[in-house]
Amino acid sequence: VCFIPGGLDCSISFVSHVLGKVCVHGRQKEILGVLVPCLTDVTKSDCIWQRICWRLVECVPDRWMEAVVLGFVQRAPGADVLSRLLGNLVVKNKKAQFVVTQKMLLLQYGHTTAVLQNLLGYLSLESLRHTLLLRVLQELLETWSSSSAVKHSPVEQQLYISKAILICLSHLKEPEIESYRQELLTSMMEGVKCHLDSSLPQLRRLGMVVAESISLKINTEGPVLKFEYEEDNETRELKSLLVQTPPFCVVPSLPDDDRSEEAGAALPLVPESNEKPHTAAAVTPDEESDAELDSDDDLVPYDMSEDKELKIKAPVYIRDCIEVLAGSRSEDVDKWEATVKALESLVRKNPAATREVSVELAKILLHLEEKTCIEGFVELRQRAQVAVLTTDPIPVAKYLTSQFYSLNYSLRQRMDILDVLVLAAQELSCPKFRGKTKHSGAQKPCIQLLPGSDSSKDWRRVVDERIKSKTRRFDMGQSRVELASCPNEFNSVAGHFFFPLIQHFDRPLTTFDLLGEDHLVLGRLVHTLAVLMYLAVNTVAVTAMGKALLEFVWALRFHTDSYVRQGLLSCISSLLLSVPTERILADMTEELLETQSWLGDVMEKDPDGDCRRLALQNLLLMENLKKKLEAVPS
Repeated sequence: VCFIPGGLDCSISFVSHVLGKVCVHGRQKEILGVLVPCLTDVTKSDCIWQRICWRLVECVPDRWMEAVVLGFVQRAPGADVLSRLLGNLVVKNKKAQFVVTQKMLLLQYGHTTAVLQNLLGYLSLESLRHTLLLRVLQELLETWSSSSAVKHSPVEQQLYISKAILICLSHLKEPEIESYRQELLTSMMEGVKCHLDSSLPQLRRLGMVVAESISLKINTEGPVLKFEYEEDNETRELKSLLVQTPPFCVVPSLPDDDRSEEAGAALPLVPESNEKPHTAAAVTPDEESDAELDSDDDLVPYDMSEDKELKIKAPVYIRDCIEVLAGSRSEDVDKWEATVKALESLVRKNPAATREVSVELAKILLHLEEKTCIEGFVELRQRAQVAVLTTDPIPVAKYLTSQFYSLNYSLRQRMDILDVLVLAAQELSCPKFRGKTKHSGAQKPCIQLLPGSDSSKDWRRVVDERIKSKTRRFDMGQSRVELASCPNEFNSVAGHFFFPLIQHFDRPLTTFDLLGEDHLVLGRLVHTLAVLMYLAVNTVAVTAMGKALLEFVWALRFHTDSYVRQGLLSCISSLLLSVPTERILADMTEELLETQSWLGDVMEKDPDGDCRRLALQNLLLMENLKKKLEAVPS
């Protein structure tokens, strides 16, 4: 740091110009990494240096102001330090105000939580800047509660805005919360609805956490909003932003004094509330004597060490299972539990008997509700449904797909149908694994020919074993699992799983509208179709399925829900991987060219990162198919 002798006046505008130009040309880290620590030290106790520092940043031209302000916010060790370095810059300079209150909070979302705490803590530390903090909070809540913003902005930006809202709430004083209570309540109700309508679990959880935090702030004495969700590191970090005091911040003492006075006034009430249970629990001497007479401490406990729990025998016939599961008698609860647990194995052991009543059994399982708190009930029911569907695929698949678009079913039941179809298709299409592995141990195999075993069919095996025993190998690699050569059972039934699901998606029902408010189920349906398409590789119906799926994707390609768009892009991937290249070019050339153009737009413009990644993946698949065709000689 240089000093000017003699008390002469000087202008630092030249230094401001140099600082701005260096920062805007990408050397922000180098210059501010040295300048910020130095200014932090000299401004701790010297008000003249504080004024020099304020003048330094105020004289930066507007065209370079963003780079300088951003550098100071990122490198300041705390909100109070940033306040010393920048002063009331955001009040005096419109460009700096736009960068701090708009661009860094609403137009960008890549800054860390520490930068957000510095920025919003800086706005809260002075009365002139505090009005800007309230305005920022209002704009953040407007964005958070906007259904259009929730649908069209990425999850990362929603998380960033949620963090900013919670940090702003932590800086609000009690009188401000009182005056803005109704606005906060209105924004909370609108925002939580938008977030709970989303198909993405992370967005729904964000809405719950922010709504809980706002409710906690505005209802300090009454009941607060509470949701059920699994806590993870993200939710714990969000909650900590509401309660923790940002580091190095000068917190005003008035609210603390008010809170301590309120706490002191409330202290005398605590002993009174604690005394009430004692007075209620007090008993008279007569009641004590009656309690002694009624005491059972002198009774000898009955020896139950040799008692055994009675085991309810599960049914051994499929029809008996149907009677138990369809019955409504409450006294057969134990038998009902045993039936649910044994049903899957019973179905797989008796395929012929299952086929006789497969549709009836599928109907019972689809409507089956949990009578008792049986562990893993949902999984047991799902496995039984999959067993019934794989045992008798065509009639059961027809029943389930017809019920998907029927009335009087809950969204949960419709999604259960999709899950069962996917699991059954996987089981039918995948070959079974043998438990045998080829070992390459240190001991060499020793082949001993048994009498009569020198037939011609074994000569190759004997020679191979002899060669193997004479060969020195340094590494045989990992043991490999042999795949059983069995037919693909999904080949003949793929159409029964696929086409009924894709037929009526655009026909709204009274209680079910896939293209309307039930977009969560639409997303699950689209992902289910993508899986079925992938599993239909090498089947007879794969080309027809591919054409139908491409038309389906084209009709929904501009859907506003990111989860649905991810499913549509997965459908394109499954189509390119499953349908033979020759059939794609022969039957879907025009559609494929239009799809390629759409994928390019998605890769460049879609706000969701997963959608952009899937679009790029599909374009690479198309390019690979093109190269393969060019490599084939004509």
